[in-house]
Amino acid sequence: MTDLGSLQERVRAAASARRPLLIRAGGSKDFYGGPLKGELLDVSAVSGITHCEPTELVISAQAGTRLADIERVLASFAQMLACEPPQFDGWATIGGAVASGLSGPRRAYCGALRDFVLGIEMIDGRGGLLRFGGRVIKNVAGFDVSRLMTGSLGTLGVLTEITLKTVPRPRAECTLRFEMDQPKALESMARWAARPLPLSATAWHEGALHVRLSGADAAVSSACGALGGEIMAGADAYWESVREQQLPFFAAARELWRISLPPHSPPLPVVGPTLIEWGGSLRWLPGPQDGSDLQALAARIGGHASLYRAFSKPSGSPFQPLSPAMLAVHKRLKAAFDPQGILNPGRLYPDL
Repeated sequence: MTDLGSLQERVRAAASARRPLLIRAGGSKDFYGGPLKGELLDVSAVSGITHCEPTELVISAQAGTRLADIERVLASFAQMLACEPPQFDGWATIGGAVASGLSGPRRAYCGALRDFVLGIEMIDGRGGLLRFGGRVIKNVAGFDVSRLMTGSLGTLGVLTEITLKTVPRPRAECTLRFEMDQPKALESMARWAARPLPLSATAWHEGALHVRLSGADAAVSSACGALGGEIMAGADAYWESVREQQLPFFAAARELWRISLPPHSPPLPVVGPTLIEWGGSLRWLPGPQDGSDLQALAARIGGHASLYRAFSKPSGSPFQPLSPAMLAVHKRLKAAFDPQGILNPGRLYPDL
């Protein structure tokens, strides 16, 4: 653990000089978001599990704590982080996971990372140490600042400690594989989502749909019998590769687009291979793509598209453009938490 006071002093000095700060711990998500700007503020030493109560399904850790370390502790109690945030070769930290808001294959069936954030401690752009939420599940009244920080990419504050709700590990898991084209896979995922099945992940690519079932032994066994398909060997390694974007599909892409859509959206009229997750709600597309056309297409369907990873960072934001009203809300939040605009400037949007 490190002295939070020294971090506060760094932020106060930067605010006084209007000197931008680049917040980083593991650096595993430097590829994500807008350009990296400012003097490095290294929070990797702000590390360690500060509270763990398995009977209450709650864990607290300082922001620089590696996700892999948290998962190891939780595994000893037969628990886990429900939404499977990517670990990026072990470098990902809990602070970076919350700041990016990235979730893994289980997200569509258990909730997003933000749904499990119970409380945070953070340093705002004035150098003040603030705490929101708490260490119990029913703790939110009024504006939920803890979850607001999820996905803000450090533009509103320097996360120093996070409290998360955990879940028990499923007693049984099985992954089924089905040979089918994209329209059939989308139809199947939509139909199965309406049934009481213990779904915990879906992924379609290269003509094959993979379906993970998790839960009680009887429930998983019954669902396997009802759905059919081929039981997949090496399923844990497969889902880890999906979570970490390590499949050959991802590795071959110099640009990678991430498109979030409403459930049961039809196939996208795009050229090239596609990988589909989350029951059809998440589509991965390799580049190059016309970003403006892709974002306009996603908006018409009711979703959004972002340039998840690129060989070189774009000069502007890789995320879906905000409406004027939403941009105004973001600017007011930025002014409230970081009035001098020194924290990760431009990492989310150029005007923030």
